[in-house]
Amino acid sequence: MGTKRGNLSIDSENIFPIIKKWVYSDHDIFFRELVSNGCDAITKLKKLDMMGEYDLPDGYKAKIQVIINPEEKTLKFIDNGVGMTAEEVEEYITQIAFSGATQFLEKYKDKTSEDDMIGHFGLGFYSAFMVADEVHIDSLSCQEGAVPVHWVSEGGTEYEMQDGNRTEVGTEITLYLNENSLEFANEYRAKEVLEKYCSFMPVEIFLSKANAEPVYETIDEEEVLDTDEVVEHITEEPKEGEDGEPEEPKKKVKIVKRPVSISDIHPLWAKNPSECTKEEYLDFYRRVFMDYKEPLFWIHLNMDYPFNLKGILYFPKINTEYDSIDGTIKLYNNQVFIADNIKEVIPEFLMVLKGIIDCPDLPLNVSRSALQNDGFVNKVADYISKKVADKLNGMFKTDKENYEKYWDDISPFIKFGCLKDEKFGEKVKGSILFKNLDHKYLTLEECIEKNGGSVVTPKEEKPEDTAENNAENEVEEIKTNIYYVTNEQQQSQYINMFKEQGQDAILLTHNIDTSFITYLEQRNPKVRFQRIDAEVHDSLKDEVSEEEKEDFKKTADSLIDIFRKELNNDKLDVKVEKLKDDNVASMAVLPEQSRRMEEMMKMYGMGGMDASMFGSQATLILNSNHPLVQFIVEHKRSKSVPVICRQLFDLAMLAHKPLSPAEMTAFVQRSNEIMMLLTK
Repeated sequence: MGTKRGNLSIDSENIFPIIKKWVYSDHDIFFRELVSNGCDAITKLKKLDMMGEYDLPDGYKAKIQVIINPEEKTLKFIDNGVGMTAEEVEEYITQIAFSGATQFLEKYKDKTSEDDMIGHFGLGFYSAFMVADEVHIDSLSCQEGAVPVHWVSEGGTEYEMQDGNRTEVGTEITLYLNENSLEFANEYRAKEVLEKYCSFMPVEIFLSKANAEPVYETIDEEEVLDTDEVVEHITEEPKEGEDGEPEEPKKKVKIVKRPVSISDIHPLWAKNPSECTKEEYLDFYRRVFMDYKEPLFWIHLNMDYPFNLKGILYFPKINTEYDSIDGTIKLYNNQVFIADNIKEVIPEFLMVLKGIIDCPDLPLNVSRSALQNDGFVNKVADYISKKVADKLNGMFKTDKENYEKYWDDISPFIKFGCLKDEKFGEKVKGSILFKNLDHKYLTLEECIEKNGGSVVTPKEEKPEDTAENNAENEVEEIKTNIYYVTNEQQQSQYINMFKEQGQDAILLTHNIDTSFITYLEQRNPKVRFQRIDAEVHDSLKDEVSEEEKEDFKKTADSLIDIFRKELNNDKLDVKVEKLKDDNVASMAVLPEQSRRMEEMMKMYGMGGMDASMFGSQATLILNSNHPLVQFIVEHKRSKSVPVICRQLFDLAMLAHKPLSPAEMTAFVQRSNEIMMLLTK
């Protein structure tokens, strides 16, 4: 064939600026495209062999070579796949996937910032022009009597094609890198990019440097393979055996170091779960995610119907105090890396996990907007969510001991999943646990059983009530109060009082818990969650007899007046109760709804606002059974009363929330003064 010259079959002045600047957000993606093309060519050749249309040569080993040449500023991608004839080069390369590119331009001319649409139209080869001023193709087709082809294009606007001199079936693509892309001719950078995109491609990939000095290794002679290049035979000096006799000297050989494939062609996720060992799962996790903390457990996804999806999801142990809780879920298409953390495919609540999802039915290059409206993608996300729920439910039923051991680590993730995904929440609702004051784990049903129900009695029937009102009054609303603790240390006073009266509570210490208990209350109208310091529970109080009521009210009114005066706060909310625990002089309570309002304000960055405007000021509870409180009533004019009032107030607030710097300074100083009195 003589030299053939021509222009690309579409308006390249339009297509190439898009290819170079916008279509791929990461310029290094050309590695993936060119290696993927090589993998496809090898797959096609193997299919022809299976169909009897081509005979693979003896000892054929599929491989892709990537050769960097920093001196000449070139990159070569060589495959031993099916190869191309001149007609095929014309068809696949110069016509740019026929009308596909024209449609591409028409559809995306006003949206050129859309992510990664190019490969969707078979334009992957042209990603090379993002980094190369000139591209050469040398190819020899596997067809009988095929003539090798040499194709050259500078800048992608024009091309020349003529007979080539390649002698092996396959294709060699040479990129003459532009000045802005010379980094890719660096061995370490090239290795980094290949490992990013091609670590698990189904063909072995070898990276080498042109004209590099050979590297050698020494191995036992019996380990030599036919393909090894033996440089020197070495006989070691004989060593003395245990019986004192010399051992047979070991024969070794020096060989050119065997190349190591960048690609693991049989990744763990592609295997049947029953064939994989615990050590393999852990080794894979360490190698892929560079995380040397052992994951809690993992889920191996493996399905062929109704769509093809494989993968492994790991539940990492997260130290929320120091670690980022952002996970990494890598998305693959037939072992070809697509991207990390595509939230359209991976349910948002699973983003804290680490893992790999391989779904060949997903397009290799996809825009986020296309995925958002793709019904198939939604099915993939639903399936992954369902498999995670199934795994958790299975562990709860068959391995509860370990499930409880993992619970504190995985509970924030599960609660987040319930809030974000209604179906997931419905599936796992029976496997959600709550840790009680004795650090035992209970389900919601067990919590309800343990706490019993408080009955809100109907209004008293009045003669003038209508029949409609009577029917309404007959309804009894039974709610179960489940009490909880957010900080065992800070709320220890309340916990001790609860325990003494045989009451129990659950521990809810994560910042997601406020939203989660609201979610549970919405789905369980007869359940109400209350922090143990939301009110003084009836079981903690002595009953005031009829004879005591009048005197008790006078005492209470007097105490309220004294505390408001001494604390210089006319609006201070004070209540006097007869508490069974006479070791407690004062405590603070904050109604549950007020607390949740405060927390919501903090969450939305409104924490600096005056909480009292929402009625969320804590109520001071005074125990009329305590000697200090009795002293205040009996010695109103004592000079000790102001100090006792302030100290009791601060002590109550300390168990409720941290004091401000000024309040804490005053509290410490006052405590020192009180201790000094003991020395006199």
